[in-house]
Amino acid sequence: MKRVILIKYGELSTKKGNRNFFINTLYRMIQNKLKNFDVKIYKDRSRMYIEFHDSDLDKIKSKLDCIFGIHMYHIAYIVDTNIDSIKSLLIDLVKNMNFKSFKVESKRSDKSFPIHSQELNPLLGAVVLKNKDGVVVDVHHPELLIKVEVREKYSFIYFNAYHGAGGYPLGSQPRGLLMLSGGIDSPVSGYLAMKRGVLVDCVYFEAIPHTSLEARNKVIELSRKLAKYAPDIRLHIVNFTPIQEEIYKNCSPSYCITIMRRMMYRIMEKLANKYQAYAIINGESVGQVASQTLTSMRVINEVTCMPVLRPVACFDKLEIIDLAKKIDTYDISILPYEDCCTVFVPKHPVINPSLEQAKKEEEKFDFLSLIDVAVDSVDTIVVREEEEFSDLL
Repeated sequence: MKRVILIKYGELSTKKGNRNFFINTLYRMIQNKLKNFDVKIYKDRSRMYIEFHDSDLDKIKSKLDCIFGIHMYHIAYIVDTNIDSIKSLLIDLVKNMNFKSFKVESKRSDKSFPIHSQELNPLLGAVVLKNKDGVVVDVHHPELLIKVEVREKYSFIYFNAYHGAGGYPLGSQPRGLLMLSGGIDSPVSGYLAMKRGVLVDCVYFEAIPHTSLEARNKVIELSRKLAKYAPDIRLHIVNFTPIQEEIYKNCSPSYCITIMRRMMYRIMEKLANKYQAYAIINGESVGQVASQTLTSMRVINEVTCMPVLRPVACFDKLEIIDLAKKIDTYDISILPYEDCCTVFVPKHPVINPSLEQAKKEEEKFDFLSLIDVAVDSVDTIVVREEEEFSDLL
């Protein structure tokens, strides 16, 4: 009996004139993720089908679980679209299955098929009752749900449902730059942005010797977790030490975090222009720390015209932690290696900074030349999910 993986699009099916764009983007992503398997992939406007070898099924499922744009998928048995073939296959499938109650749900996509869904359900139910002793129909709480899809050339029978990652396929939106700090929030924000189809590059602000190589490796491993959802992740490492030292040497302690974040946003905008990115993404959550009050966000955001995506802005910390555990970044994020956002935190950072005062603080040192040096000296690493080492560009 031949099986295929039947993929349902979910949210993609709500698209109209540009549906093919989303389907083709998903198709390319599945091709990329399954390139090491002997598979054949077919697509139409309502479904996608993957032919596979049984020995690869578990590994293929683990890949599909991390592909955005898949609402649900099924391991389905395929049969020619005629009623006798459908009946025969159904009999063969259920005779060795252990269940006491069942329900048949059919969908007739091929309108030329002579039997309507309302007629097909009881017809196939009668086939099961006749060929399986001791079973009953239960339309409310069946032990076994038998799904039948009738299509033009082939029909499909399946009993299972695997939930996909949902969202839009990666690459259906342009690139965005994620400020990846090494904490709990920013990897979750990257994941959520990717779920909406945004291609993500990561940017890590490093301040050696004030931060450690262990902190860098932590960020690399977080990038590797995000790479489960992409062909790869580019990680841009910014040497932030000279800028940070000038800030803490010249600026009022209470304004140091505000000025530091304004410098980061300026660098992010330049990097976005350099790498053709359309948005800045970060893990800011309203009110969580001093730099994330609405007043602080407004003052910090003033330095850039780029769209700033804050996917977890209205999540509470426990919700963010739950998502971090779901995507397997939490245990890495809590490793005790400080990043440049935490290593120099003053005792009393300003909660409601003044834009005028922030600009006065910045006049105390020549930050423009330092920013240019930081942008020009960025190191880029390509991080892949399954490689022990990453490639330095």
